[in-house]
Amino acid sequence: MATADKMQTTGGSWVLLGCIVPKDAHIVHLLREAGAIILGKSNLDEWAGMRGSIYSLGYSARGGQTRNPYLLNRSANGSSSGSAVAVSANIVPLAFGTETDCSIISPGMVNGVVAIKPTVGLTSRGGIIPISETQDSSGPYGRCVADAARALDVIAGPDPEDKFSTVPDRRQAKSYCDFLTDRHALKGARFGLPMKRFWDVAPYPQKHVAEKALQLIKEAGAEIIPVDMPCADERLDTDGGWDWERYGEDRPEISEITVSKVQTYYLMNEYLAKLKNTPIKTLEDVVRFNDQNRGSEGGHSGDLPAWPDGQKLFRKCVETKGVKDETYYAALKHIQTQCRQNGIDAALRIPNEYQREIGTSEREEDHEEEQEDDMLDALLFFDIKAGGIQIAAQAGYPVMTIPIGLDPDGMPLPLTLQHTAWQEDKLVKWASAIEDLLRVHNLDDKKESSPTRMGRIPPTFKNHLRKNIPIDQDYQWPGRH
Repeated sequence: MATADKMQTTGGSWVLLGCIVPKDAHIVHLLREAGAIILGKSNLDEWAGMRGSIYSLGYSARGGQTRNPYLLNRSANGSSSGSAVAVSANIVPLAFGTETDCSIISPGMVNGVVAIKPTVGLTSRGGIIPISETQDSSGPYGRCVADAARALDVIAGPDPEDKFSTVPDRRQAKSYCDFLTDRHALKGARFGLPMKRFWDVAPYPQKHVAEKALQLIKEAGAEIIPVDMPCADERLDTDGGWDWERYGEDRPEISEITVSKVQTYYLMNEYLAKLKNTPIKTLEDVVRFNDQNRGSEGGHSGDLPAWPDGQKLFRKCVETKGVKDETYYAALKHIQTQCRQNGIDAALRIPNEYQREIGTSEREEDHEEEQEDDMLDALLFFDIKAGGIQIAAQAGYPVMTIPIGLDPDGMPLPLTLQHTAWQEDKLVKWASAIEDLLRVHNLDDKKESSPTRMGRIPPTFKNHLRKNIPIDQDYQWPGRH
């Protein structure tokens, strides 16, 4: 995110060191206007992970390796790893990140903090190093839902320089803090739990903790209804794992990466052309610099352990020349249709058998007024394989994650909430209710002889002497490669 001050805006790369940005990024301008003190820039996957297909998450040439404060040999995920870690380690109360696919929510999940990835266009991307105009979003990290909601209040708003933030159907709450609530709001709520390639493939060592959280939600009076996304078979691997390059080589007309490669090329060239005090004006210039500085940037395969394939994905972006051809338009239409109408929107519709069984007599009056009878209140995911986040990314829909406890290794575990476009207010409502439910559970559990803490549990910096690069996988379970 560009800052027109003495801090550098480089995307983690040496190539832009010394460049001068035209002005603050729009959300940085809004933060300063609100009185925020910006303490510094955080580390990230270099170029938000767009330069290579295989790399050490959280690594950049300028910043080195970001480490997870729970287990320092494990991944802090990416691309906005440093922002999530800064909040998790109590360095700052708030931080901000960007996401094309998983880059806000995944770091929030594995670092045990609250994160919000807004609908594309709720927050401006102006002045932010880009990847995708149809998927990029900027959002906050906080230690609790209330902090994240306050941060979203500040950065949400239209920007004349970002056409996606001024669309006619754009919807923004006056204040997302108005929707903060407590556990009592869960009575009568109806949530969908996507099953096939989501809950059904969640690994048991971690799933056991999620089961406890879901049971508490049910005991609070909420209904959790099994649902499916018709698009899941096509969009996700059989194990539910995240792969944004899926179909990229064999079926580019339905692949997410087809869209991102084209958009990265022309958006990066537009961004770089506006910079001063640098000879770097095109993506080709960046690729050339990396190739010429193999010891520091590792442009070729095998140059650096953190980037074993060099800059394979950047080279593919350059090959497109930013041309929006027939394949590009087919892919864009396909991924949006599949992940919206045939994905999240479909999963939010209450199955017919549950429409017959569930009435409105037990629902609270205010809840009944604000929800249609055939629509679920939100979708719940235990999304450590990131399949659900990937669907939301391609749809451009909002996601929110909250911590629910620790796995057997001591890694934080998430519950993520999803809805259709512009429904951040609902996500804040239900996330804050579940957060309060877990807080009260901890208070009650203190009376037990062997308490099981849930919610956000601060990190203890285990394996603090480990310096491994590449970083280890975030979560581990039997059979994981």
